[in-house]
This record gives sequence, C-alpha cells and structure tokens, in this order.
Amino acid sequence: MDNPVESLTFEAALKELESIVARLESGDTPLQDAIELYERGNVLRARCAERLDAAQARIEVIRLDAEGRATSTPFTAG
Repeated sequence: MDNPVESLTFEAALKELESIVARLESGDTPLQDAIELYERGNVLRARCAERLDAAQARIEVIRLDAEGRATSTPFTAG
C-alpha cells in the first residue's frame, strides 16, 4: 500500500481501493488508521478517474474520421 499512486496501473489502483473500502466497511479499523486509509482511497479514486478520462479521450480520438467528424456515437462510461 506504500506504492506511489502515480506509478500504479488502473487495475492496481482499483484493487487497492477495493481493499481499502473493505477495511473501512469492516468497522475494525482504529480511527487514525481509518482517516489515513480514507485519504489514500481518495487519492486512488482520483487516479482511477484520471486514467478512465485518459482512456475515454483516446477512444474519442480513434473514433474521429479524417475530417474530424465522429464516426459513430460518442463513448459514454456506464
């Protein structure tokens, strides 16, 4: 859990975030640890959102034709 968030892949960040959520939901975490976990989780959430936004932007570029027109409906995460 001490890896810099910037170096994590989307999958690794999501897996760690899921682990943090499980620990927080257990109710067995001391308050100070829970606060630190929440802070780390928030950074991981932002990293995942950033990676998803970057992926969406790449998909949008791929879906444009030679004249910059959309070749199909825009990508929407669901």
